[in-house]
Amino acid sequence: MAPTVDDLRNEIRESVGRYTRVESTGFTKEALAAICGALGYDVQKGSLPSKAVMRAEIRVRVGLADDADPDSAGGAFRKADLEAIAEALRD
Repeated sequence: MAPTVDDLRNEIRESVGRYTRVESTGFTKEALAAICGALGYDVQKGSLPSKAVMRAEIRVRVGLADDADPDSAGGAFRKADLEAIAEALRD
């Protein structure tokens, strides 16, 4: 059986040292920052970039987008995005 969106989110959280969640929720800014760090994007300490900026940069880092423009990158991650992120973090 294919993993659900919640399964993929929790796999990603675990792979970057965050805790899993029982309920279905999107990523917090801190979780997105941890994912960015794991993918080689240095998130400044202190004030974190917006969620849109971090999601756009993650999409570029895993090959889902050509540029990190938060306005054209889209909103929350879809299942295909989560699958690509989880795969990149497994490597």
